[in-house]
Amino acid sequence: MSLRLKLLLAQAPLVAALAAVGVGAVWTLASLGRYSEAILRDNYRSVLAAQRMKEAIERMHDVATETLIAETRAPLAAAAAAQRQRFEEELRIEEGNVTEPGERDAARRLRAAWQLYQTQFDQLAALGDRDAARHFLATTLDASCAAVREAADTILLMNQDAIVHRSDAAKREAARMSHWMVLAALAAFGIGALASASAAARLLQPLGLLARTVSRIGEGDFDARVAVSGTDELAQLAGAVNAMAMRLGHYRRSSLGELLLAQHGAQAAIDSMPDPVVIYERSGRILNLNRAGEAVLGIEAGVAEAEMAVRMPAPLRAMLERVTGHVLGGKGPYVPKGFEDAVAVTTREGERHFLPRATPVHAEDGTITGAAVVLQDVTRLRRVDELRNDLVATVAHELRTPLTSLRMAIHLLIEQTAGPLTEKQADLLYATRDDCERLQATVDEVLDLARIQSGRIELNPRPTAVDTLVDAAVDPDRTAADHRQLLLETEVMPGLGEVLVDRERIQLVFSNLLTNALRHTKPGGSITVRARATDDSVRFEVSETGEGIAPEYHHAIFERFVRAPGETPGAAGLGLPIAKDIVEAHGGEIGVKSTPGSGSTFWFTLPRVVVAAQSG
Repeated sequence: MSLRLKLLLAQAPLVAALAAVGVGAVWTLASLGRYSEAILRDNYRSVLAAQRMKEAIERMHDVATETLIAETRAPLAAAAAAQRQRFEEELRIEEGNVTEPGERDAARRLRAAWQLYQTQFDQLAALGDRDAARHFLATTLDASCAAVREAADTILLMNQDAIVHRSDAAKREAARMSHWMVLAALAAFGIGALASASAAARLLQPLGLLARTVSRIGEGDFDARVAVSGTDELAQLAGAVNAMAMRLGHYRRSSLGELLLAQHGAQAAIDSMPDPVVIYERSGRILNLNRAGEAVLGIEAGVAEAEMAVRMPAPLRAMLERVTGHVLGGKGPYVPKGFEDAVAVTTREGERHFLPRATPVHAEDGTITGAAVVLQDVTRLRRVDELRNDLVATVAHELRTPLTSLRMAIHLLIEQTAGPLTEKQADLLYATRDDCERLQATVDEVLDLARIQSGRIELNPRPTAVDTLVDAAVDPDRTAADHRQLLLETEVMPGLGEVLVDRERIQLVFSNLLTNALRHTKPGGSITVRARATDDSVRFEVSETGEGIAPEYHHAIFERFVRAPGETPGAAGLGLPIAKDIVEAHGGEIGVKSTPGSGSTFWFTLPRVVVAAQSG
């Protein structure tokens, strides 16, 4: 009987134990999965709907407040239409997802409070007297808004409590199942291990002698030999080790042995590096890599291209091809721009992020013979960057409530509600109000950027007509353009069809670009919003006749908190980064064409909706 068959029979009890534990684990996971599915199906959607309704009513109420504060008053009903529709959609979702006792009554109260708020909101929009409108807002509409929020909070807390109760029940069930699984696993492993160990101990005793001999050979004692009798695989392996030791002794005593020692020393130096190191030939084939590289890439040096494509993770392979193409193409060393160049790789320790750096390998005559790539593990540094962004977002969020109160207090003081003001006091309050508005815009931009980059904002792409999208983007800014004596026009190529977008997020992109155009265009200038077709997308452009941007800032202005020289004071430098993240989340691109003194054109692309041809 061969050693392989003997070992297989010796492991049979342990395999049986593993199979029994596996069946029990599958059954346990299925039971726990049913608890999680019930929580997501019954309660989480209602929690999400209540949170979105609160956000919609708050934004709708902010529209009313900001409209009354602003000097130029836009149509109130139109400005709040999107939030009203969003609230109504989420309310219908909640009414169709009643799962808890008392939740249906709470939904009815929310519906009644919402209908009352809409009626009073329409009354506010119809008031022509600004003082009467402010009084109506402060005395009546604020109370209705609070009632809607309170009703939504009732539903939110009701479903959150249900989630907590079900989660506690799931934990208790998991603890109970884990207890029994541990006992069953211990018993199964104990029986299987004892049976397997007793059989394997007799079979593998010669391996100890073989291991000690190989260790001596690895330390340089090439005179060591293995004494194992028999005809099975262990005896054959012992003979092969003895022959290897004899040949290594011959190599050691030759000049070739000295070369091998030097090569082994170089390899040991590379292997000692904690980061993966990959050496490429001019042809693009992997010449050498260290142990960390083998563990991360999942391949060995000299592996064939076809096998490499199968075994290496696709994102890592694409990144290495791009980096080595840069170096072998004669463009010099490759230096990453930031964490956005890092690639995620799943390893046994979990997901890790690597940042590539590459340098050319030169021959004696100076020609490039290969490329050396070092994959720097930036997992912890990237996490620190994420924590920093979370801290900024938290601070910005905490500023929103006191900032809103401060803005309202300043507004009441300017309106002389608390008493008359001197001219100097009024000037100071107007300046303070402008600073509060800039600070509010900065806080909102920081929160939007944090949500987008953390992935907490979900995109809901829907087919949208291009002309409708452009009109909806331009209409809110026509009044501001007229006030600044600017010509705001659109040029939409006919027959563009539809684009697949989250309309609310894309409107934020248009808003940021148009706000910049209004800010940088002098009176008498013009702003043009264009839309035209490309290969498989639609290209949108916002052109203005302002002062232009120097070429060295074309890329930097899309980074956070970066402002070009001459930027209007008060801008935080977040609008363009937000626009960039939103466009790229849609699968598009964004950029700028500008020459100092000749204006600027900001452009971005969005995927078109592909309409399948219908056969007649």
